[in-house]
Amino acid sequence: MVNLVDVFSEFKTGKNIDRPTMVRVLEDVFRTLIKKKYGTDDNFDVIVNTNTGDLEIWRVREVVPDGEVTNELAQVSISEAHAIDESVDVADECYEQLSIEDFGRRAIMAARQTLVSRIMELEKDEIFRKYSERIGEVVIGEVSQVVKREILVLDDATNNELVLPYTELIRNDRYHKGDVVKGIISKVEMRNNAPYVMISRTDPAFLAKLLEAEVPEIEDGVIEIKNIVRLPGERAKVSVESHDERIDPVGACVGMKGSRIHGIVRELRNENIDIINYTTNLSLYIQRSLTPAKITSIDIDQERKRANVYLDADQVSLAIGKAGSNIKLATRLTGYEIDVYRNQAEYEVDDVDLEEFGDAIEPWVIEALKNIGCDTARQVLELSIEELVRRTDLEEETIKDVHRILAEEFEEGK
Repeated sequence: MVNLVDVFSEFKTGKNIDRPTMVRVLEDVFRTLIKKKYGTDDNFDVIVNTNTGDLEIWRVREVVPDGEVTNELAQVSISEAHAIDESVDVADECYEQLSIEDFGRRAIMAARQTLVSRIMELEKDEIFRKYSERIGEVVIGEVSQVVKREILVLDDATNNELVLPYTELIRNDRYHKGDVVKGIISKVEMRNNAPYVMISRTDPAFLAKLLEAEVPEIEDGVIEIKNIVRLPGERAKVSVESHDERIDPVGACVGMKGSRIHGIVRELRNENIDIINYTTNLSLYIQRSLTPAKITSIDIDQERKRANVYLDADQVSLAIGKAGSNIKLATRLTGYEIDVYRNQAEYEVDDVDLEEFGDAIEPWVIEALKNIGCDTARQVLELSIEELVRRTDLEEETIKDVHRILAEEFEEGK
């Protein structure tokens, strides 16, 4: 005969369900079993020992004289009561302990399935609740499976399954079964009646948590992270502010000889991290956002949220960054659209005015380039194709043709 208490014992030590909840589930399942057999559970006590998990079922009926039983569910004759307990008398309550086997094999099997199903549902709900409260926490786990679009990770702390989608991986991340992975809990939801816990390595909050772990001043609240923007695996910019004038926030985050930042950079696959001192001085903040480039002057249009920055020739490529990465992040960090211009006095001797290419480049194209401050061939070539497309609204193929024509001019002059 199947023992429901044994089924309970299989789950009562489960890490995701507390004991009082498990006891309530077991009581509810047995009361359902009693109702199916007797039609009601009004005259029954279900007692679960919260320490051992042992279960007892007692039927309670009033003792009446023989021949005066009018309600068999609530009353028992004195002769039948004495067969159960010789010490009872008329008007007493007769307590009869029932065995699980009294309910029949079929009923027990059905109850067992109900119990297992209820416990599984509770476990799912509890996993969902606990991880919902942990959104924004860093977790460490072991890769259990690598599938087509995601990596399944077992949480070291709970052994629950977490999901790391490929879209949340850093560019150079490569994981195999058994590898240890670190990420931040970014989303928790129910999918197909099961908890779906997603972790991310690209979320800016992941970098914030890594900094908090490495920099005690951040955890203590002395240094505040004002904003983080990332191109995961490539570059990140973090603006920080100190609430203690004696502490340099940038120096504290970087650490002696980069000791604090180096570990984070390794974790993020050599992501280049710029730590910037936050300021309410907008002009200075925009200049700092373009680090490592050095700006000579800046014009800000606060109404349109745009800024024109002017730099020496050797600083233009630094301000823009590889594939425009530096200027993209500076724009996101400050909330201002930033356009980079080369100082007018910095034309090189061997540079060529764009007007001289009128026979090879359409006049309207030349005009569009001049409108963004590119008056010479070298000024155009110093900007990436992506940056030129963004600032001129010209077609990418058109920009590529212009780049080719201008580049050929200098190659021929060598």
